[in-house]
Amino acid sequence: MTDANALVQRVRDGDLSLHELEDHADADTAATARRRLVESDADAALDAVGSYGFPAERADANIENMVGAAQIPMGVAGPVTVHGGAVDGERYLPMATTEGALLASVNRGCSVLDDAGGATARVTKSGMTRAPVFRVGDVAEAEALVEWVRDNEASLRAAAEDTTSHGELDAVVPYVVGDSVFLRFRYDTKDAMGMNMATIATRAAAEVVEAETTAELIALSGNLCADKKPAAINAVEGRGRSVSADVTIPRDVVEERLHTTPEAVAEVNTRKNLVGSAKAGSLGFNAHVANVVAAVFLATGQDAAQVVEGSNAITTAEVREDGLYMSVSLASLEVGTVGGGTKLPTQSEALSLMGVAGGGDPPGSNADALAECIAVGALAGELSLLSALGSRHLSSAHESLGR
Repeated sequence: MTDANALVQRVRDGDLSLHELEDHADADTAATARRRLVESDADAALDAVGSYGFPAERADANIENMVGAAQIPMGVAGPVTVHGGAVDGERYLPMATTEGALLASVNRGCSVLDDAGGATARVTKSGMTRAPVFRVGDVAEAEALVEWVRDNEASLRAAAEDTTSHGELDAVVPYVVGDSVFLRFRYDTKDAMGMNMATIATRAAAEVVEAETTAELIALSGNLCADKKPAAINAVEGRGRSVSADVTIPRDVVEERLHTTPEAVAEVNTRKNLVGSAKAGSLGFNAHVANVVAAVFLATGQDAAQVVEGSNAITTAEVREDGLYMSVSLASLEVGTVGGGTKLPTQSEALSLMGVAGGGDPPGSNADALAECIAVGALAGELSLLSALGSRHLSSAHESLGR
Protein backbone atom coordinates (compact mmCIF):
# COMPACT_ATOMS: atom_id res chain seq x y z
CA MET A 1 0.00 0.00 0.00
CA THR A 2 1.11 3.58 -0.64
CA ASP A 3 2.42 5.62 2.31
CA ALA A 4 0.93 8.98 3.32
CA ASN A 5 3.67 11.18 1.87
CA ALA A 6 3.44 9.48 -1.50
CA LEU A 7 -0.32 10.05 -1.53
CA VAL A 8 0.17 13.71 -0.73
CA GLN A 9 2.54 14.07 -3.67
CA ARG A 10 0.14 12.32 -6.04
CA VAL A 11 -2.61 14.74 -5.04
CA ARG A 12 -0.28 17.69 -5.60
CA ASP A 13 0.71 16.26 -9.00
CA GLY A 14 -2.95 16.01 -9.98
CA ASP A 15 -2.94 12.20 -10.21
CA LEU A 16 -5.48 11.79 -7.40
CA SER A 17 -8.31 13.74 -5.83
CA LEU A 18 -8.76 13.94 -2.06
CA HIS A 19 -11.79 11.66 -2.16
CA GLU A 20 -9.88 8.91 -4.01
CA LEU A 21 -7.21 8.26 -1.38
CA GLU A 22 -9.00 5.28 0.21
CA ASP A 23 -8.76 3.51 -3.16
CA HIS A 24 -4.97 3.48 -2.84
CA ALA A 25 -4.32 3.04 0.90
CA ASP A 26 -5.99 1.92 4.11
CA ALA A 27 -8.38 4.35 5.76
CA ASP A 28 -5.94 5.58 8.43
CA THR A 29 -3.17 6.25 5.92
CA ALA A 30 -5.62 8.07 3.67
CA ALA A 31 -6.79 10.23 6.58
CA THR A 32 -3.18 11.00 7.53
CA ALA A 33 -2.29 12.01 3.97
CA ARG A 34 -5.36 14.19 3.67
CA ARG A 35 -4.63 15.82 7.02
CA ARG A 36 -1.00 16.56 6.11
CA LEU A 37 -2.07 18.09 2.83
CA VAL A 38 -4.66 20.43 4.31
CA GLU A 39 -2.34 21.33 7.22
CA SER A 40 0.24 22.46 4.71
CA ASP A 41 -2.20 24.31 2.47
CA ALA A 42 -3.96 26.06 5.33
CA ASP A 43 -0.82 26.59 7.44
CA ALA A 44 -2.63 25.07 10.43
CA ALA A 45 -1.81 22.29 12.88
CA LEU A 46 -4.35 19.45 13.23
CA ASP A 47 -2.54 17.44 15.89
CA ALA A 48 -5.61 17.07 18.12
CA VAL A 49 -7.86 16.30 15.16
CA GLY A 50 -5.49 13.51 14.17
CA SER A 51 -5.43 11.97 17.65
CA TYR A 52 -8.55 9.86 17.30
CA GLY A 53 -9.01 6.59 19.15
CA PHE A 54 -10.60 4.20 16.65
CA PRO A 55 -9.68 2.69 13.27
CA ALA A 56 -10.64 5.13 10.53
CA GLU A 57 -12.33 2.32 8.59
CA ARG A 58 -14.97 2.20 11.33
CA ALA A 59 -16.17 5.57 10.05
CA ASP A 60 -16.34 4.63 6.34
CA ALA A 61 -20.13 4.77 6.34
CA ASN A 62 -20.28 8.01 8.29
CA ILE A 63 -17.83 10.46 6.73
CA GLU A 64 -16.09 11.36 3.50
CA ASN A 65 -12.67 13.04 3.15
CA MET A 66 -11.83 12.09 6.74
CA VAL A 67 -8.90 13.91 8.35
CA GLY A 68 -9.51 12.88 11.97
CA ALA A 69 -12.19 13.40 14.57
CA ALA A 70 -13.77 16.24 16.52
CA GLN A 71 -13.65 15.41 20.21
CA ILE A 72 -16.43 16.77 22.40
CA PRO A 73 -16.29 16.41 26.20
CA MET A 74 -18.72 13.76 27.44
CA GLY A 75 -20.18 13.45 30.92
CA VAL A 76 -23.03 11.60 32.58
CA ALA A 77 -26.11 12.76 34.39
CA GLY A 78 -27.83 10.52 36.88
CA PRO A 79 -28.39 7.76 37.48
CA VAL A 80 -32.07 8.57 37.25
CA THR A 81 -34.96 6.15 37.69
CA VAL A 82 -37.05 5.71 34.55
CA HIS A 83 -40.43 3.99 34.76
CA GLY A 84 -40.98 3.46 31.05
CA GLY A 85 -42.80 1.12 28.75
CA ALA A 86 -39.48 -0.16 27.37
CA VAL A 87 -37.10 0.55 30.27
CA ASP A 88 -37.61 0.30 34.01
CA GLY A 89 -34.88 1.15 36.46
CA GLU A 90 -31.87 3.40 36.96
CA ARG A 91 -30.04 4.72 33.93
CA TYR A 92 -27.10 7.04 33.38
CA LEU A 93 -27.56 9.64 30.65
CA PRO A 94 -24.38 10.19 28.58
CA MET A 95 -24.19 13.77 27.31
CA ALA A 96 -21.60 15.30 24.99
CA THR A 97 -21.52 19.09 25.06
CA THR A 98 -19.33 22.17 25.22
CA GLU A 99 -21.90 24.17 27.21
CA GLY A 100 -20.71 24.62 30.76
CA ALA A 101 -23.33 24.18 33.52
CA LEU A 102 -25.68 22.17 31.28
CA LEU A 103 -24.78 18.78 32.65
CA ALA A 104 -24.72 20.07 36.23
CA SER A 105 -28.23 21.43 35.76
CA VAL A 106 -29.60 18.22 34.25
CA ASN A 107 -27.86 16.20 36.95
CA ARG A 108 -29.57 18.29 39.63
CA GLY A 109 -32.90 17.66 37.95
CA CYS A 110 -32.22 13.92 37.81
CA SER A 111 -31.47 13.89 41.53
CA VAL A 112 -34.75 15.63 42.33
CA LEU A 113 -36.66 13.26 40.06
CA ASP A 114 -35.19 10.37 42.03
CA ASP A 115 -36.20 12.02 45.31
CA ALA A 116 -39.74 11.94 43.92
CA GLY A 117 -39.49 8.22 43.11
CA GLY A 118 -38.37 8.59 39.50
CA ALA A 119 -40.15 9.75 36.36
CA THR A 120 -42.65 7.93 34.18
CA ALA A 121 -42.14 7.86 30.40
CA ARG A 122 -44.01 6.38 27.44
CA VAL A 123 -43.63 6.32 23.68
CA THR A 124 -47.12 7.09 22.39
CA LYS A 125 -46.52 7.02 18.64
CA SER A 126 -43.79 5.79 16.33
CA GLY A 127 -43.09 6.12 12.62
CA MET A 128 -40.54 7.56 10.21
CA THR A 129 -41.90 9.49 7.24
CA ARG A 130 -40.91 10.29 3.68
CA ALA A 131 -43.20 12.39 1.44
CA PRO A 132 -42.54 12.48 -2.31
CA VAL A 133 -44.24 15.11 -4.46
CA PHE A 134 -45.91 14.21 -7.75
CA ARG A 135 -47.13 16.44 -10.58
CA VAL A 136 -50.56 15.81 -12.09
CA GLY A 137 -52.50 17.60 -14.85
CA ASP A 138 -55.08 19.36 -12.68
CA VAL A 139 -57.07 18.98 -9.48
CA ALA A 140 -59.34 16.35 -11.10
CA GLU A 141 -56.27 14.18 -11.69
CA ALA A 142 -55.15 14.98 -8.16
CA GLU A 143 -58.43 13.65 -6.78
CA ALA A 144 -58.11 10.54 -8.95
CA LEU A 145 -54.61 9.92 -7.61
CA VAL A 146 -55.80 10.29 -4.02
CA GLU A 147 -58.55 7.74 -4.66
CA TRP A 148 -56.10 5.40 -6.38
CA VAL A 149 -53.73 5.53 -3.40
CA ARG A 150 -56.55 4.71 -1.00
CA ASP A 151 -57.61 1.75 -3.13
CA ASN A 152 -54.08 0.46 -3.73
CA GLU A 153 -52.29 0.91 -0.45
CA ALA A 154 -51.65 -2.84 -0.31
CA SER A 155 -49.70 -2.67 -3.59
CA LEU A 156 -47.65 0.26 -2.31
CA ARG A 157 -46.98 -1.61 0.91
CA ALA A 158 -45.79 -4.70 -0.95
CA ALA A 159 -43.40 -2.67 -3.12
CA ALA A 160 -42.02 -0.69 -0.19
CA GLU A 161 -41.55 -3.64 2.15
CA ASP A 162 -39.85 -5.68 -0.57
CA THR A 163 -36.83 -3.37 -0.14
CA THR A 164 -36.29 -4.07 3.58
CA SER A 165 -36.32 -7.02 5.92
CA HIS A 166 -37.22 -4.85 8.92
CA GLY A 167 -39.33 -1.84 7.93
CA GLU A 168 -43.11 -1.93 7.70
CA LEU A 169 -45.31 0.61 5.90
CA ASP A 170 -48.01 1.78 8.31
CA ALA A 171 -49.83 4.40 6.27
CA VAL A 172 -49.84 6.64 3.18
CA VAL A 173 -51.55 10.01 3.64
CA PRO A 174 -52.17 12.21 0.57
CA TYR A 175 -52.07 16.02 0.53
CA VAL A 176 -53.14 18.06 -2.53
CA VAL A 177 -51.93 21.54 -3.45
CA GLY A 178 -53.22 22.41 -6.94
CA ASP A 179 -51.45 20.15 -9.41
CA SER A 180 -49.02 18.87 -6.76
CA VAL A 181 -49.83 15.74 -4.78
CA PHE A 182 -47.75 14.82 -1.75
CA LEU A 183 -47.89 11.27 -0.38
CA ARG A 184 -46.65 11.09 3.20
CA PHE A 185 -45.44 7.52 3.79
CA ARG A 186 -45.05 6.46 7.44
CA TYR A 187 -42.93 3.42 8.39
CA ASP A 188 -42.26 1.37 11.49
CA THR A 189 -38.45 1.15 11.32
CA LYS A 190 -37.95 -0.87 14.55
CA ASP A 191 -34.63 0.02 16.25
CA ALA A 192 -33.27 2.04 13.33
CA MET A 193 -33.88 5.76 13.06
CA GLY A 194 -34.88 4.68 9.58
CA MET A 195 -34.46 7.68 7.29
CA ASN A 196 -32.47 5.74 4.68
CA MET A 197 -34.78 2.76 5.00
CA ALA A 198 -37.83 4.97 4.44
CA THR A 199 -36.25 6.70 1.46
CA ILE A 200 -35.35 3.48 -0.35
CA ALA A 201 -38.75 1.93 0.35
CA THR A 202 -40.60 5.04 -0.79
CA ARG A 203 -38.65 5.12 -4.04
CA ALA A 204 -39.93 1.62 -4.84
CA ALA A 205 -43.51 2.62 -4.00
CA ALA A 206 -43.22 5.79 -6.09
CA GLU A 207 -42.27 3.69 -9.10
CA VAL A 208 -45.57 1.84 -8.71
CA VAL A 209 -47.46 5.13 -8.56
CA GLU A 210 -45.82 6.33 -11.78
CA ALA A 211 -46.41 3.02 -13.55
CA GLU A 212 -50.09 2.78 -12.63
CA THR A 213 -51.28 6.42 -12.73
CA THR A 214 -50.80 9.65 -14.70
CA ALA A 215 -48.71 11.19 -11.89
CA GLU A 216 -45.06 12.10 -12.46
CA LEU A 217 -42.60 11.99 -9.58
CA ILE A 218 -40.88 15.37 -9.19
CA ALA A 219 -38.90 14.81 -5.99
CA LEU A 220 -38.59 11.80 -3.71
CA SER A 221 -38.67 14.24 -0.79
CA GLY A 222 -41.25 17.00 -1.12
CA ASN A 223 -40.49 18.58 2.29
CA LEU A 224 -43.79 17.42 3.76
CA CYS A 225 -41.84 14.67 5.54
CA ALA A 226 -40.49 17.02 7.13
CA ASP A 227 -36.83 16.25 7.80
CA LYS A 228 -34.38 18.61 9.58
CA LYS A 229 -36.61 21.67 9.27
CA PRO A 230 -39.03 23.34 11.69
CA ALA A 231 -42.48 22.07 10.67
CA ALA A 232 -45.88 22.17 12.28
CA ILE A 233 -46.81 18.82 10.74
CA ASN A 234 -44.19 17.11 12.92
CA ALA A 235 -45.49 18.91 16.00
CA VAL A 236 -49.02 17.73 15.24
CA GLU A 237 -48.62 14.35 13.53
CA GLY A 238 -45.27 13.32 15.02
CA ARG A 239 -42.20 11.85 13.36
CA GLY A 240 -39.83 9.25 14.72
CA ARG A 241 -40.95 8.73 18.31
CA SER A 242 -43.58 10.81 20.09
CA VAL A 243 -42.65 10.42 23.75
CA SER A 244 -43.76 11.95 27.04
CA ALA A 245 -42.37 11.93 30.57
CA ASP A 246 -43.87 13.22 33.79
CA VAL A 247 -43.43 13.37 37.55
CA THR A 248 -45.16 14.68 40.66
CA ILE A 249 -42.70 16.18 43.14
CA PRO A 250 -43.73 16.63 46.78
CA ARG A 251 -43.87 20.23 47.93
CA ASP A 252 -41.18 19.76 50.57
CA VAL A 253 -38.76 18.37 47.96
CA VAL A 254 -39.37 21.38 45.70
CA GLU A 255 -38.76 23.77 48.55
CA GLU A 256 -35.76 22.01 50.10
CA ARG A 257 -33.96 20.81 46.98
CA LEU A 258 -34.88 23.47 44.43
CA HIS A 259 -35.25 26.45 46.80
CA THR A 260 -38.51 27.54 45.24
CA THR A 261 -42.21 26.64 45.33
CA PRO A 262 -44.55 24.71 43.06
CA GLU A 263 -46.46 27.95 42.47
CA ALA A 264 -43.34 29.78 41.29
CA VAL A 265 -42.30 27.00 38.92
CA ALA A 266 -45.80 26.74 37.45
CA GLU A 267 -45.99 30.50 36.89
CA VAL A 268 -42.59 30.63 35.22
CA ASN A 269 -43.63 27.79 32.93
CA THR A 270 -46.90 29.50 31.99
CA ARG A 271 -45.47 32.93 31.35
CA LYS A 272 -42.19 31.77 29.76
CA ASN A 273 -42.79 28.44 28.03
CA LEU A 274 -46.43 28.91 27.06
CA VAL A 275 -47.20 32.63 26.73
CA GLY A 276 -43.69 33.70 25.72
CA SER A 277 -43.34 30.92 23.17
CA ALA A 278 -46.78 31.66 21.72
CA LYS A 279 -45.93 35.34 21.34
CA ALA A 280 -42.68 34.39 19.61
CA GLY A 281 -44.52 32.06 17.22
CA SER A 282 -42.41 29.14 18.43
CA LEU A 283 -43.07 25.52 17.49
CA GLY A 284 -41.51 24.43 20.79
CA PHE A 285 -43.12 25.43 24.09
CA ASN A 286 -40.28 24.57 26.41
CA ALA A 287 -37.25 26.05 28.16
CA HIS A 288 -34.30 24.17 26.67
CA VAL A 289 -35.24 20.66 25.59
CA ALA A 290 -32.87 21.01 22.61
CA ASN A 291 -29.93 21.14 25.03
CA VAL A 292 -30.55 17.64 26.34
CA VAL A 293 -31.55 16.22 22.96
CA ALA A 294 -28.41 17.59 21.30
CA ALA A 295 -26.06 16.37 24.05
CA VAL A 296 -27.47 12.83 24.08
CA PHE A 297 -27.62 12.77 20.28
CA LEU A 298 -23.91 13.61 20.03
CA ALA A 299 -23.01 11.06 22.70
CA THR A 300 -25.01 8.20 21.16
CA GLY A 301 -24.47 8.73 17.42
CA GLN A 302 -27.84 10.13 16.40
CA ASP A 303 -28.25 12.46 13.42
CA ALA A 304 -27.38 15.81 15.01
CA ALA A 305 -29.37 17.83 12.47
CA GLN A 306 -32.56 16.17 13.69
CA VAL A 307 -32.32 18.15 16.91
CA VAL A 308 -34.52 20.55 14.93
CA GLU A 309 -37.43 18.13 15.24
CA GLY A 310 -36.32 16.78 18.61
CA SER A 311 -36.78 20.18 20.26
CA ASN A 312 -40.42 20.18 19.16
CA ALA A 313 -41.64 19.79 22.73
CA ILE A 314 -44.22 21.13 25.17
CA THR A 315 -43.52 21.44 28.89
CA THR A 316 -46.38 21.68 31.38
CA ALA A 317 -46.31 22.49 35.09
CA GLU A 318 -49.16 22.74 37.55
CA VAL A 319 -49.69 22.89 41.27
CA ARG A 320 -51.39 19.87 42.76
CA GLU A 321 -52.48 19.16 46.28
CA ASP A 322 -49.45 16.96 46.87
CA GLY A 323 -46.89 19.16 45.15
CA LEU A 324 -45.68 20.04 41.64
CA TYR A 325 -46.73 18.08 38.57
CA MET A 326 -44.48 18.47 35.50
CA SER A 327 -44.43 16.86 32.11
CA VAL A 328 -42.55 17.17 28.85
CA SER A 329 -43.85 15.81 25.55
CA LEU A 330 -41.52 15.50 22.56
CA ALA A 331 -43.56 15.14 19.39
CA SER A 332 -40.86 14.15 16.91
CA LEU A 333 -37.81 12.55 18.49
CA GLU A 334 -35.94 10.66 15.76
CA VAL A 335 -33.63 8.10 17.34
CA GLY A 336 -32.17 4.68 16.65
CA THR A 337 -29.86 2.17 18.30
CA VAL A 338 -28.67 0.49 15.10
CA GLY A 339 -27.20 1.99 11.94
CA GLY A 340 -25.74 5.41 11.25
CA GLY A 341 -23.46 6.87 13.89
CA THR A 342 -24.50 4.32 16.52
CA LYS A 343 -21.83 1.95 15.15
CA LEU A 344 -18.94 4.29 15.96
CA PRO A 345 -16.91 3.10 18.97
CA THR A 346 -17.53 5.88 21.51
CA GLN A 347 -21.17 6.22 20.52
CA SER A 348 -21.69 2.47 20.78
CA GLU A 349 -20.16 2.54 24.26
CA ALA A 350 -22.54 5.34 25.30
CA LEU A 351 -25.51 3.29 24.11
CA SER A 352 -24.17 0.29 26.04
CA LEU A 353 -23.93 2.48 29.14
CA MET A 354 -27.66 3.07 28.80
CA GLY A 355 -28.34 -0.60 28.12
CA VAL A 356 -29.82 0.03 24.67
CA ALA A 357 -27.04 -0.80 22.19
CA GLY A 358 -28.02 -2.74 19.07
CA GLY A 359 -31.34 -4.29 18.20
CA GLY A 360 -33.92 -4.82 20.91
CA ASP A 361 -36.08 -7.79 21.80
CA PRO A 362 -38.76 -7.27 20.63
CA PRO A 363 -37.53 -5.18 17.69
CA GLY A 364 -37.97 -1.49 18.36
CA SER A 365 -37.75 -1.77 22.13
CA ASN A 366 -34.22 -0.41 22.40
CA ALA A 367 -35.04 2.70 20.38
CA ASP A 368 -38.18 3.13 22.49
CA ALA A 369 -36.07 2.86 25.64
CA LEU A 370 -33.61 5.45 24.32
CA ALA A 371 -36.47 7.82 23.55
CA GLU A 372 -37.89 7.36 27.05
CA CYS A 373 -34.50 8.06 28.64
CA ILE A 374 -34.06 11.22 26.58
CA ALA A 375 -37.54 12.38 27.57
CA VAL A 376 -36.72 11.90 31.25
CA GLY A 377 -33.45 13.76 30.76
CA ALA A 378 -35.36 16.59 29.09
CA LEU A 379 -37.79 16.63 32.00
CA ALA A 380 -34.87 16.89 34.44
CA GLY A 381 -33.44 19.76 32.45
CA GLU A 382 -36.74 21.61 32.33
CA LEU A 383 -37.30 21.14 36.06
CA SER A 384 -33.85 22.40 36.95
CA LEU A 385 -33.91 25.47 34.69
CA LEU A 386 -37.46 26.53 35.56
CA SER A 387 -36.63 26.16 39.25
CA ALA A 388 -33.47 28.24 38.83
CA LEU A 389 -35.54 30.94 37.18
CA GLY A 390 -38.21 30.69 39.86
CA SER A 391 -35.64 31.08 42.62
CA ARG A 392 -33.66 33.68 40.59
CA HIS A 393 -30.53 31.55 40.88
CA LEU A 394 -29.84 31.10 37.16
CA SER A 395 -27.15 33.76 36.76
CA SER A 396 -25.52 32.98 40.11
CA ALA A 397 -25.27 29.28 39.16
CA HIS A 398 -23.43 30.15 35.97
CA GLU A 399 -21.17 32.52 37.86
CA SER A 400 -20.29 29.94 40.51
CA LEU A 401 -19.40 27.39 37.83
CA GLY A 402 -17.23 29.93 36.07
CA ARG A 403 -19.17 29.84 32.81
